[in-house]
Amino acid sequence: MILIAAAWISVLLLGGGLLLDRTLTGLVTRNFDEQLGYMLTAMVASAEIGPDGEVFFNRPLGDQRFLEPNSGLYWQISGRGHDDFPSRSLWDRSLAVRLDHFDSQPHVYDSDQFKGEKLRVMERSIILPGSDTKWWFTVAAAREEMDSQIRRIRSIVIWSFVVLGLGLMGMATLQTWYGLGPLRRVRRAIANMRSGGANRVTEPLPLEVQPMVEELNGLLAHVERQAEEARTHAGNLAHALKTPLTVVMNAATAKAPDLADTTIREAAVMRRQVDHHLARARAVGRRAVGHSRAVVWESAEAVVRSVARLYQEVRLDLDGDRHAAVSIERQDLDEILGNLIENAAKYGGGSVFVTVCAAGADPRFCEIWVEDDGLGIPEEERIRIFDRGARLDTGKPGTGLGLAIVRDVAEIYGGSVELDESEDLGGLLVKLRLPRAG
Repeated sequence: MILIAAAWISVLLLGGGLLLDRTLTGLVTRNFDEQLGYMLTAMVASAEIGPDGEVFFNRPLGDQRFLEPNSGLYWQISGRGHDDFPSRSLWDRSLAVRLDHFDSQPHVYDSDQFKGEKLRVMERSIILPGSDTKWWFTVAAAREEMDSQIRRIRSIVIWSFVVLGLGLMGMATLQTWYGLGPLRRVRRAIANMRSGGANRVTEPLPLEVQPMVEELNGLLAHVERQAEEARTHAGNLAHALKTPLTVVMNAATAKAPDLADTTIREAAVMRRQVDHHLARARAVGRRAVGHSRAVVWESAEAVVRSVARLYQEVRLDLDGDRHAAVSIERQDLDEILGNLIENAAKYGGGSVFVTVCAAGADPRFCEIWVEDDGLGIPEEERIRIFDRGARLDTGKPGTGLGLAIVRDVAEIYGGSVELDESEDLGGLLVKLRLPRAG
């Protein structure tokens, strides 16, 4: 920011300085030329033709420098076939005048005809009354005074712009340093968090950086939640594996005759618990990677085909929005729908109906209904059934983790799941709500 400010200040001051220099130099030069013009006009007004055809002044010119030799201010009148009529200040010199042209208007130019003395020359061609001769009236002045004024002006402009530029760069540096001060305070707050002094940026900061601080605090809260979830998952997994391992160790210590059966049964329980927690871990990881998207119909159709091959006696129907998409990874959506539809086929009475994005729901969410014609679940048991290992029908194989997985993964993605009674089939109705994809 400081370098960009310095570059722009330099460019603008350089451009402004050049423009101001040209303007002031032009003003000095025009003022100098106007003085020469006044003298030339006075010469023309005072000039007359004498009896001998030569030009003369009927009154002397007012500037005393015309009478001082080599004073730096000169005039001369020239005519073809006539001797030059010079000012005394020319002394033994004369102004070089071209007589092969006619200037009806004053013509000004610079000349180096005098060694060591640059001249500013103005000339004009006049035909005086009583004469047919073209006379060239010339006024010349040394440029030294004008050049000295221009040098003084340029020196003032340069030093003024240098001081102004340094002042502006200093102010830009201070402004940048002061403006970025809140970021340094944020950096110190982060360093304080890393050293263990705090877990949030709570220092009052300007409005310009407050959104960044809020996002940073939100990120820290998100990281804390993820760390807490990881600790919870690890603890839950350890607790879930503790009981099966204890059963196996007790059976092995007692050299129980059904040790092999016990080991196989408890190993299956442990594998299901591991699958459950891995599913949660995968869902958390995918959610943290970025925005996910899955088409519900494609996932539900694939699950229905798979379940139909396992339960060929069950009638499976699918209806609803074919294009609805939700913010969840396809693999996690397959696992959720697989658990719900397989449970409906396993515990229902032979009919399962799946509706994608049922009508009447919140437009921000897509509700997926899975209905069966089984016995359903009593209302007082609908909350407990989501606990890990909870089973109402122990006559069929399973570990009771399916609905727990569904609930955990849905909540990770900002959704929910609830149980109700199916009005059409009379059995259980599972309402799965997932946020729609943008």
